[in-house]
Amino acid sequence: MDARRLNEILETFPRLTLAVAGDFFLDKYLEIDPALSEVSLETGFEARQVVRIRTYPGAAGTVLNNLVALGVGQLFPVGVTGAEGQSYDLRKGMKHPAVDPLDLLERGDRLTPTYVKPLLVEPGKPPREIERLDIKNRSPLPRDLEDELIARMERRFEACHGLIVADQVEEANCGVITDRVRERIARLGAEQPEKVLFADSRRRIGLFRNVIVKPNLTEGAHALELDSDQTSPEAVVRAIAFRTGRPACVTLGRRGVLAFDGRTACHIPGFVTEGPIDIVGAGDSLTAGMVSALCAGATFAEAALVGNLVASITVQQIGVTGTASPDQVRQRFREYRARFPEVCERV
Repeated sequence: MDARRLNEILETFPRLTLAVAGDFFLDKYLEIDPALSEVSLETGFEARQVVRIRTYPGAAGTVLNNLVALGVGQLFPVGVTGAEGQSYDLRKGMKHPAVDPLDLLERGDRLTPTYVKPLLVEPGKPPREIERLDIKNRSPLPRDLEDELIARMERRFEACHGLIVADQVEEANCGVITDRVRERIARLGAEQPEKVLFADSRRRIGLFRNVIVKPNLTEGAHALELDSDQTSPEAVVRAIAFRTGRPACVTLGRRGVLAFDGRTACHIPGFVTEGPIDIVGAGDSLTAGMVSALCAGATFAEAALVGNLVASITVQQIGVTGTASPDQVRQRFREYRARFPEVCERV
């Protein structure tokens, strides 16, 4: 890949239409000033003092906002939120002319999944996260809501260039990607194999079929009931692709990503930068870059490189759920090509 080819891919993004189905979380950061700490008169415990509140879309919302930042032309979130303040903050964070929220349903009997992240902020020190507070649904997705989400996902998949599935909730059937939804996704992939259908899942990556998947090495080995310390990344990615019936990639942290297109495995080294990093949302940003590139006509290896570039930018954004613009991707490619010319020649 050279700069001209990268530009061809990036300049196609505004003409793309993509859907993102799954668990839309809210990331809520509470900045705490330890110097203002008080002792509660009622309990005698420390009362931490919040001096700033920041909110960002998380999980599927991170994927969506990365697609927005990359300039994808039209985006359709498919999911469900509660009807409380967290839902308001989440929707506000995804408000953009490119985003049509019609299929992001609001239900009073569901909670908006939220990660509340208290951060200790002290002069001269990087923010330090303390015990996180999680708000999640602990009951199965109601059948009527499940049916509605399946119908909306099918309609969007029919009309879009591609569909990203973001399965974030660890409790089985309590999030958007239930067993029935996952079965329907497999049928969509079988019925329209020419379309880009990409799934990411924390706990159930091994259950997806007829889709491109992107586990990390530990997740991929676990899905195959293998020991990640005793199994090579290439063996894992080949076995995962054989199981899903589609190309696959395995992320390797700072070592980058291993992409397998069904014939050849291609290692895309990570771009390790100086200074602190924040890996929150790195996988979601890689997904956004990779799927956009695939829908723009990139090869699997080219798409993995684009996704890797996007993730290398977002991890440098500390204490936020980061994104990357096309211009930032172009600049990072120039830096990447200077460091890894043989990789860019090969891709």
